[in-house]
Amino acid sequence: MHTDQLIQKLKNQQNSKIDFYTPTGLHVYFKDEMLNDTTDVEAAVSRFESMLPRHLSSCIEMIIFGDFEEFHKRSLNAFYDSGTVYVSNIQDDEDDILDDLIHELSHGIEEQYGYQIYGDQKLKDEFLRKRMHLYKILWEMGFKAPKVFFQNTEYDQEFDDFLHQTVGYDTLANALGGLFISPYAATSLREYFATGFTDFFTQSDHKFLKTVSPALYEKIILLQKEENLDF
Repeated sequence: MHTDQLIQKLKNQQNSKIDFYTPTGLHVYFKDEMLNDTTDVEAAVSRFESMLPRHLSSCIEMIIFGDFEEFHKRSLNAFYDSGTVYVSNIQDDEDDILDDLIHELSHGIEEQYGYQIYGDQKLKDEFLRKRMHLYKILWEMGFKAPKVFFQNTEYDQEFDDFLHQTVGYDTLANALGGLFISPYAATSLREYFATGFTDFFTQSDHKFLKTVSPALYEKIILLQKEENLDF
């Protein structure tokens, strides 16, 4: 066999191993090769599909692994857009991939079931109560920012910079004291939902989530059964 033919054959074999579909029809594509070649992506995706109810996991149609400009612009390692989850090709292990997939799936679920999640305002009210409590805590600690920052439920880069860089996530984590399940949950209403959703499916003990964010916990329970969503 000629060298060119051999190279092409190897490329074809590689591509057949990389680009695959799951039994449910989810398309997994690699724009760039994984930098940690010990990570079993197929195993991670299989775990992902087995953990989620089908009516929820079907909110995404494609997963693309690679290096994307958005990762560098926004300091991300995954994002969701129009039925597709884009995931960094730099992953520590299967659990790292799983965490990214579940978190970004939650944003797809918001598109599909936004009314069921946010329509009664319970989640928003819970989030804003926590935000205003956080405002008072940080003000007393000497971290002063306009109250309007804390009243805005949408993601705001300036507010995120305030929490991440001015306050610092380590300081914020200590200050939260059970107010939010993580510092990132405080950045916006959508991330409040996403971090809770991720925690629910990656942690076997839901006591902390249920105690800290009862309205959020009830929304996730509601989402489990498809018959609850037909309204």
